[in-house]
Amino acid sequence: MKVTVIGAGVAGLACAVELAERGIAVEVVDQGEEIGAKSCSWYAGGMLAPWCEFENAEEPVLRLGREAIGWWARHCPGVVENGTLVVAQPRDVPDLDRFARRTEGYEQIGGNRIAELEPDLGGRFQRALFFSREAHLDPRAALTTLSQKLTEMKVAIRFGVETSLEEAEAEADWTIDCRGLAARDSLPDLRGVKGEMLLIRSHDVTLDRPVRMLHPRIPLYIVPRGDGLFMIGATMIESDERYRITARSMMELLGGAYALHPAFGEAEIVEIGTDVRPAFADNLPRIRRRGRVIHVNGLYRHGYLLAPALARMTAEAILDETHVPEMMDENQRERENA
Repeated sequence: MKVTVIGAGVAGLACAVELAERGIAVEVVDQGEEIGAKSCSWYAGGMLAPWCEFENAEEPVLRLGREAIGWWARHCPGVVENGTLVVAQPRDVPDLDRFARRTEGYEQIGGNRIAELEPDLGGRFQRALFFSREAHLDPRAALTTLSQKLTEMKVAIRFGVETSLEEAEAEADWTIDCRGLAARDSLPDLRGVKGEMLLIRSHDVTLDRPVRMLHPRIPLYIVPRGDGLFMIGATMIESDERYRITARSMMELLGGAYALHPAFGEAEIVEIGTDVRPAFADNLPRIRRRGRVIHVNGLYRHGYLLAPALARMTAEAILDETHVPEMMDENQRERENA
C-alpha cells in the first residue's frame, strides 16, 4: 500500500508519522520550498493545553487533546511539561472565576504560590489558576523533528511540488489531503480565521511555562521559547488575509505583555507573524473520506493539540476501511440523529 500526504504542516507530518510507524509506505508533498514555508503551523503557540482550551471549546478538544502531550513527548524531545498559569489584572478577576467555571484540571493558587512558580511575577498577581498537567513545545523545532524522523524512516518529503488531488490519486492507493485553507476547492465550508503573533526577546524576564493573561477580546498568551525569546499570541479574526498584522492587534499583543511585566516594554521585536487557520463552523476538525481521498482539516487554533488524535484516526481508517473514526462526518451525523 502506498499513501501520499499532501501538506507538510503539523497535520500532514503527524499523519505521515502515524502511517510510517504502522509500516505503510508514505510520501509527503508540499508546495512550499521548506518546512513551514506555506504552513500556518509555523506561527503556532505550541501549547499542549487541553484543559485551558476547554474553557471555550467542545468536549472532544479536551478528551482528544489529552493524547497530544504523551504523543509529542514520545516524538519530540523538546516538550516542556511545566503546566500553564492563567492570570488576570485586578479589574478582570471576575473573568478568572468565569474561566474556572468553564474548565477543569486546575489548582486555584495565591500570591506566594505564583511567586514560587514564576519568581518574576511575584507580587504582581494575587490569584491565578495553575494547570499542572499541561505542556508546551517550540512548533518550529517540532516540525523539524517530525521531518527528520520521517527521513530516518525512509519517508520522502518533496518540497516545491504543486500537485492536484487527481494527480496524487493516480500515483497512490490513498491520498491524505492536509492542505489547510487551500483545500477549500474540495471543502467549501472551510473558513479562514486569521492569527497574528509576535516573537520578542527580553533577558529581563524569565518564565518557565506559558502564561495566559485574560483579555476581553483575544486569548492572549506568552510562551517562553528559551534564550530570552517569547512568543506573544494570538488574535482570532474572521479573515482570509494572511500577511499583514493590524495596528489594533499589535497594540493589544504588546500591551498584554507589558501588563504581565513592564520589562517587556524594553523587549526587542524579533518577528511579526501572521497566517490563516482553517476552521469549520463549529471550530471542530473533520476527517472526510471521499473515495480513496481522506481530508484532514479544520484544526482551527488546535493544530498541535489535535493533530496526533486526527492522525491516529486517519491511520485506523486506512488500515480498516469499515472503521468510522469519531471525527468523521458520517459518525457525527449518526450521533446528532441519535
